[in-house]
Amino acid sequence: MYNVDIIRGDFPILQREVHGRKLVYLDNAATTQKPLAVLDAMRNEYLNVNANVHRGVHYLSQQATELHEAARERVRQFLNARKTEEIIFTRGTTEAINLVAATFCASQMKAGDEVLVTDMEHHSNIVPWQMQALQRGIVVRHLPITDEGDLRIDLLDEYLTERTRIVSLTHVSNVLGTVNPVAEVVARAHARGIPVLVDAAQSAPHMAIDVQQMGCDFLALSGHKMYGPTGVGVLYGREEWLDRLPPYQGGGEMISSVSWEKTTYNELPFKFEAGTPDYVATHGLATAIDYITALGLDNIHAHEQLLLSRCAEQLSQIDGLRILKALQAPPSPPEGGTIDSMPHKTIVPPSGGERGAWGASVSGVLSFVVEGTHPLDIGTLLDQLGIAVRTGHHCAQPLVERMGLTSTVRASFALYNTIDEVDALANALHRVIPMLR
Repeated sequence: MYNVDIIRGDFPILQREVHGRKLVYLDNAATTQKPLAVLDAMRNEYLNVNANVHRGVHYLSQQATELHEAARERVRQFLNARKTEEIIFTRGTTEAINLVAATFCASQMKAGDEVLVTDMEHHSNIVPWQMQALQRGIVVRHLPITDEGDLRIDLLDEYLTERTRIVSLTHVSNVLGTVNPVAEVVARAHARGIPVLVDAAQSAPHMAIDVQQMGCDFLALSGHKMYGPTGVGVLYGREEWLDRLPPYQGGGEMISSVSWEKTTYNELPFKFEAGTPDYVATHGLATAIDYITALGLDNIHAHEQLLLSRCAEQLSQIDGLRILKALQAPPSPPEGGTIDSMPHKTIVPPSGGERGAWGASVSGVLSFVVEGTHPLDIGTLLDQLGIAVRTGHHCAQPLVERMGLTSTVRASFALYNTIDEVDALANALHRVIPMLR
């Protein structure tokens, strides 16, 4: 059974106090805390294995290289990619999307061609395409969403034109928590010969992903959002696409040979990995994947959905509080039961690439506003009570403006959060909101 009390013991930071109060960390969509297993693995490598990878014949270099490439294989397994050559290490989701935007537009697009994104994208999936639009004259179009925060999938065929060269969309919104039907988007885009990039920064920590079932051509994720270290991420790309795209950066490791007359590029995946990689961070990422895999992605998702359900129930009782998108048909523990009594392991994942989606329309986050108050003021007072939430537009300004707002308060959940912490948030809001009014 899923025992959150035992899990919390793996995260010492959760025991600390902030402003004299026990920390309640609900800013997991921004970054997650790291378990001891990850910290210990990275510390051990620095202490005992530290040497540059791929380039040395000595023992330490060989050992570091083995750990680094074992991490690549671990990521391949985690995403169910066909080959390790399809796994590119980056600094995070942002760099992965920039890599695709720069190389795809340079080699596959011309002035007037279109990229289709959506109204619920993070800036990391808007600005790189806008930069290419300024340089190359391409057009960035955005598929609308409903007032309830769902993708207008009914308009997709209209927005996929003869000029569309690539679709790039988020799997899970970092503001609304909306789980998009990416497998359907991929199928409909592929029917027109259009490749699809998926931003999985907010889905990879919460649900199992199968890139072969999903059918996407590219997928990006960040290590620090899934209990791994900062500064490391992954770009999955179909081998046939990665072969067609030019290198993103030049330098060491991405070359086969260099002369004053000509440079030939390395094979995949190294063609896209210029310079010394953060080989310690990749080992940390692999360890984080081992950690969450051992707990079970479906178990984690079920636990977090119960937290979302409780949070939506509690916050909906607060006068003047508006939840941007609430969980539909939330699961509930049996009467008199608890989260731990839920039969997590009996969950049957749906098909279509979203193996952990569990039929829910929302995952990971709950954003809200309160009439007559500013989100920044709410966040500041919550902090004084030891509760860490996020305020602002969450690097998704067009989405927040589409919802008729300039800022929200966002509570985001992780595998170590508890019902007591959800209740602490609700109780704190009951306390601070009257102060602000």
